[in-house]
Amino acid sequence: MLFRSILYHGPRNPLPEGYNPKKTFELLNEWKDKIIAIRGNCDAEVDQWVLDFPMMSDYSVIYEDGREIYLTHGHHANPQNIPPLDSNAIFLYGHTHIFELYEKDGITICNPGSISLPKNGNKPTFAVMDNCKLEIKEL
Repeated sequence: MLFRSILYHGPRNPLPEGYNPKKTFELLNEWKDKIIAIRGNCDAEVDQWVLDFPMMSDYSVIYEDGREIYLTHGHHANPQNIPPLDSNAIFLYGHTHIFELYEKDGITICNPGSISLPKNGNKPTFAVMDNCKLEIKEL
């Protein structure tokens, strides 16, 4: 799973109605063995104190079916600044809260958008990956 700004959405964004960070981290901690999280630009060390899974890394690399999958928030590495990846890699990022899914130079590039704070008038979106095939879905 890829999360952006797990507990706080920054001073420039309105908090969604009914937002409850304590309940959020309690629910996420129940799935701690299944979560791969990376630090977003609004995540802080204090968030790590209440989460039972690591979330302060700038990126993570996993492999599925021999395919490299690079996960990052997107405020450093992004489609304009892709790190060196295998030619068949998947590059997953967030930051803009705007969904996109395309291929460039053999690399699949995906921003799942945002469930809680979609931008540009988009509906809430997320990405699903099955057998290294990505699909953007609306919530």
